[in-house]
Amino acid sequence: MTVTSTSTPDRDSRPRAGTPAYRRTVIALIAAAVATFAQLWSVQPILPAVAQDFDTTAAQAALTISLATGGMAGFTLVWSGLADRLGRARVITLSLALATLVGCVAPLTGDLLPLLALRALQGAALGGVPAAAVAYLAEEIHPADVPRATGLYIAGNPLGGMGGRLLAGMAAEYGGWQWGVGANTLLGLLALAVFVLVLPRTRTRSTAPRPHDNGGENMAARLRAALSTRGLLPLYAQALLLMGAFMTVYNLLGFRLMDQPFGLSQAAASLLFLAYTAGMAGSAAAGPMTVRWGGHTVLTLAGALMVAALATLAAPSLAVVIAALLVLTFAFFSAHATASAWVGRQAVRARAQATSIYTLCYYLGSSLFGWMGGLVYDAVGWNGALAFAAVLTVLAALVALRLRRLS
Repeated sequence: MTVTSTSTPDRDSRPRAGTPAYRRTVIALIAAAVATFAQLWSVQPILPAVAQDFDTTAAQAALTISLATGGMAGFTLVWSGLADRLGRARVITLSLALATLVGCVAPLTGDLLPLLALRALQGAALGGVPAAAVAYLAEEIHPADVPRATGLYIAGNPLGGMGGRLLAGMAAEYGGWQWGVGANTLLGLLALAVFVLVLPRTRTRSTAPRPHDNGGENMAARLRAALSTRGLLPLYAQALLLMGAFMTVYNLLGFRLMDQPFGLSQAAASLLFLAYTAGMAGSAAAGPMTVRWGGHTVLTLAGALMVAALATLAAPSLAVVIAALLVLTFAFFSAHATASAWVGRQAVRARAQATSIYTLCYYLGSSLFGWMGGLVYDAVGWNGALAFAAVLTVLAALVALRLRRLS
């Protein structure tokens, strides 16, 4: 007797994990992430050199970072609208090209004010990548493999951020802050070339304009959809609160390590950025963990690990602090990759706007709560800042309870 299969074949032709098109897409998007975050954070390790060269204060020199991240956050929604009109891949290419061009000019400035203006412009230009990248993966990769692909893309964020910081520090040692910025601009140019040359051209949904997408809705209607779709607001809150907790630690840990009982030098304390390697592992692991356990479970586990790590960071032992920092970084990027991918899946309408709002909340959390964490540190010290970060993490977990039925 002949048995006829009643299973429905998968008619979705988008690339699956393991195929050449999938690998090329992921490699291209990782290159875009490296180009973005290497240039965004390139100035952070060389702020003393910037302050010395322009004879200014540390706070004023730090504006080269704040204005760049602010520009990125402020322009993600603008870029998301352009992505709907021009196509996701074209927007990523344009974004990186403009940012790299600004990066070529920045080392030529002879005054702080023009440098600040250029950094704000560079951040605004870089906003096109996070505004379009996750939406691109959600549209171009088979739905079953989107969490894994998004996790690998998110892994490019700490890779670029860590690599850019280390590259800038080494280059500035030989030629001042100008060489530090210039080295990361060159890295951004090389990564842009990888993105353009490696990205597959086999599909058209995210590489071509989409004038009829979203049913012809205007930007206001798409924003309403991005704010009203079930589950998106709790996901935006994850970006806001968890990034605030994470940046509180990384903004202040250098002060802690240079103080007693550690007494490290500035150079030795700056090596803490190597802990971002744990972030790459956490981002890459988020996809498989989400497929196996569900997004809410991953967010809950990551939050619990973050709270445990924050408590352990109060220890007076350097080895314990380093171990806790690795756990914190792994857990944060696991949560970030999970929430970011979830936004891309959940936002069936206005996907670019939803991912842009997520990015806006991410950098708002960095700026606002990172600053507030500094105020807490000045008032009550390191343990108080850790408690502040733990409160933000617990709040994120409580908000995430609304996601249980969507996981």
